[in-house]
Amino acid sequence: MRQGFRENVRLDEALDEFLNLFETVGNETVGLDDAAGRVAAEDIVAERPVPHYDRAAMDGYAVRAGDTHGATDDSPVRLDSVEGNVGDGEAAYVHTGSAVPEGADGVVRVEETEEVGEYVEVSTAVAEGENVAYAGEDVEDGETVVEEGARLRPSRVAVLRSVGVVEVEVRRKPKVAVVPTGDEVVPSDPSPGEIIGTNGPMVADYVERWGGEATVYDVVPDDEEALRNALRDASDADLVATTGGSSVGERDLLPEVVDEIGGMLVHGVAVKPGHPVGFGVVNETPVVTLPGYPVSCVVNSFEFVRRGVRELLGAEGTTEPSARCILDEKIPSEVGARTYTRVVVEEEGDRRVARPVRTKGAGVLSSVANADGFVVVPESREGYAAGEDVDVLLWGA
Repeated sequence: MRQGFRENVRLDEALDEFLNLFETVGNETVGLDDAAGRVAAEDIVAERPVPHYDRAAMDGYAVRAGDTHGATDDSPVRLDSVEGNVGDGEAAYVHTGSAVPEGADGVVRVEETEEVGEYVEVSTAVAEGENVAYAGEDVEDGETVVEEGARLRPSRVAVLRSVGVVEVEVRRKPKVAVVPTGDEVVPSDPSPGEIIGTNGPMVADYVERWGGEATVYDVVPDDEEALRNALRDASDADLVATTGGSSVGERDLLPEVVDEIGGMLVHGVAVKPGHPVGFGVVNETPVVTLPGYPVSCVVNSFEFVRRGVRELLGAEGTTEPSARCILDEKIPSEVGARTYTRVVVEEEGDRRVARPVRTKGAGVLSSVANADGFVVVPESREGYAAGEDVDVLLWGA
């Protein structure tokens, strides 16, 4: 393997094979206070309608709509002001959200009325049902309000509260073991030839944002026995993500070790940066070997780790976060590899502009921190010209 990569697999083909390794994790029950951001494990049905009664949509007077026909500013209709139920020729004051009195079928806005002693003068006609929110208008009783696989955004949790749901069945958070490797990687105070380990914690932070539960292992040296032990231990997780040691140098031992104790399925994917990425299986647990260069690590975390977590969650209907922008300057690319160019997105008047970050090299971590996302050039193109409309993949979203 040290003589070269086994393959140069197209990304889409690699992802198809990678995602076939996963099965959805089990479920757990949580209260609504802990439900935001989780993935629904089953369809959730409304236990009551919303609203659960006919309510006034405006401050004003509840009336029988027929009594207001012909009312105008110049010729208002005079109705008896009452409290409680409404009969012919009567009107009862209501607040927004209060129950519509029995007998009423419309609400006249307060600004279109005037109190005159024991009467109410109405200066506009209302139709039956006007300014009334009928029971079930928002959500019907028995309606499916959340489908299995949907992520529970705060607004969805709010709907669940409104229909009487107290707790929900959600997917368990996938457990992701993050295993940083490398003799040169240290936690702090690096000497010449050493670097502070940033990839492991960074990948773990993204795992948490994507809905998983990450455990970062101590840095494993470039030693076959140490790597074997670490991978076997980490394989208790739902997914293992290693960082570093995935290329073809003398100290890049991970692909061989994975192949020895499990099976390395792909080593080398046609992406730039990040060609050394690969994946395999150890003890039936998927293992993705992320490159050590930070930009390559981010690109492949987004494409492989994020998708793996999503597959474990069984999350449906998830779209890639992106923004449509005008490209500020040319982006070159090589045919045959999917290329990721770091860009900054800026607002200029009524348009969004994507400006490539003027930094080359997959080892410049600050270039990722200062970028808003990537412009992804497909394998079939030799880049994009300045002025083209492009989609920016918002990897941090």
